[in-house]
Amino acid sequence: MSGLPFECEKRPATGTRGMVVTNHPLASAAGAEMLAAGGNAIDAAVAALFTLSVVEPMMVGIFGGGLSHIRLADGRHTVVDGLSCAPSAARPDTYRPVSDRMPDYMETEGRENAVGATSVAVPGNLLGWCEAASRHGRLPLADLLEPAIRHARRGFRITEYLSGCIAECAPDLAADAEIARLFLPNGRPLAAGERLVSGDYAETLAAIAAQGPAALHGGELGRHAVDALAARGGLLSLDDLAGFRLVDRAPVRGSYRGHEIIGPPPPSAGGVHVLQMLNILEGFDLRGMGFGSAESMHLLAEVLKIAFADRAAATADPAFVSVPVERLVSKEYAGQRRAAIDTRQASEWLPGVALPRESANTTHVSVADRDGNIVASTQTINSLFGARIMIPGTGIIPNNYMYLFDPHPGKALSVAPGKRVTTSTAPTIVLRDGRPRYVLGLPGGLRIFGSVMQALVNLIDHGMTMQQAVEAPRLWTQGQELEVEQGLPEAGRAALRGMGHRLAVVPHVAGGMNGIEFADDGSMTGAACWRADGTAIGLGGGLARPNTRFWPEAPRAT
Repeated sequence: MSGLPFECEKRPATGTRGMVVTNHPLASAAGAEMLAAGGNAIDAAVAALFTLSVVEPMMVGIFGGGLSHIRLADGRHTVVDGLSCAPSAARPDTYRPVSDRMPDYMETEGRENAVGATSVAVPGNLLGWCEAASRHGRLPLADLLEPAIRHARRGFRITEYLSGCIAECAPDLAADAEIARLFLPNGRPLAAGERLVSGDYAETLAAIAAQGPAALHGGELGRHAVDALAARGGLLSLDDLAGFRLVDRAPVRGSYRGHEIIGPPPPSAGGVHVLQMLNILEGFDLRGMGFGSAESMHLLAEVLKIAFADRAAATADPAFVSVPVERLVSKEYAGQRRAAIDTRQASEWLPGVALPRESANTTHVSVADRDGNIVASTQTINSLFGARIMIPGTGIIPNNYMYLFDPHPGKALSVAPGKRVTTSTAPTIVLRDGRPRYVLGLPGGLRIFGSVMQALVNLIDHGMTMQQAVEAPRLWTQGQELEVEQGLPEAGRAALRGMGHRLAVVPHVAGGMNGIEFADDGSMTGAACWRADGTAIGLGGGLARPNTRFWPEAPRAT
């Protein structure tokens, strides 16, 4: 469509035999390599994730957690929940909160829930990736790890994005000699263009290639990690690692203007609240209002506030808290909420309980193959560089997922042994007439599901291409000031102020979204946005026509 108030900075990729979109070009290349080698979308996604743990080490790693939304070629959907959980030694009073009020509500004395060994939860990423490949992939695990091992051992040139993240975290990284040795050589952050070689991590990945996930979950690698963390006061035990279990969850489903929207269920709030917001918006003519108009931005802001007012009911481990999913995603409930919206004035919507912080420092991959297998996977080690330490001799950066639990006892999100963390991740697949139409996701903590909702509105209501939808300026609020990206029209921003919204103009809302659009002719278009190092790689062409020979027989005379 034309007339949009922004220009795309990147260009999409197209293909007919597969598409890989990740937040680093080397990870996208690793996934494409698996497709070219005869693997499927699951193989490609897992290879990309292992490679991201090398080239995007501040965002994701084998000692983190995440969700993979998989659609198989036969139409089955499953969400593989590898989210981290609290160690068995964790208790509601493990940490000492410094305040009962925001903005310091989640902070603890000594930052023990945020930095260092005491912030590390039981990881699920490695087991999740390996199990997905084992159940649904075609290639051996060693093949999927080979690109990651290659880049770790040989090294790669770091981007400005990674260099900036290192500089941002330098004071914490400097406190740990092992991680500082890699990212702060001679006491200074690595600069863009310098080469990063992770020899220890290459050996760790090689051990996993040989032994599988058992190397960490009960094996010698896991024992070494537990001992190293315990020496610094960590809560994690070898039994925690050996006893971790994935959960296969049925996704939540809903409809929006003739499209079926399918996303992750609790403990993710993403799928539930994307559906809730779309249900409310379905009663308004967003297409007629136009992208970036004051009327449409006002409605987006109001449904975001409604979703966050209800979000407390859907942000806990369903094994510990009863979650009213059916009501939250029902059209009837959306109608009740819609009726209370003032279309001319900003309103306040009462929240349930104090909202926790969530990691904005995550990664996402969107992958599809020619057979109809699709993967939307969002993975993280929580904060930038996780716990900001490294397990000596392994290259492993552990998560700091304990920061997502409420440090105050007696709350719905308080620490409990074995309790899974909450998340706003929203790896989403959209169908039209039963066939895949879109797949997308992104990092960004609390801002994730609101960004997914806006991308779907851009695609379905405003008729944008996938490239336009992932790059379009965003807004976000959970009830306080309304964050608006600089690319949104100034006239619309002025009108929002007149409606009573308190605006904060920000460089970006959430992180690098990537997605794939499927055409009726079987082709795919992949797109990644400017908010990360995202790259789309599509496969076209194919093998030779059957029975083709380099030296054909001489033609016979007739």
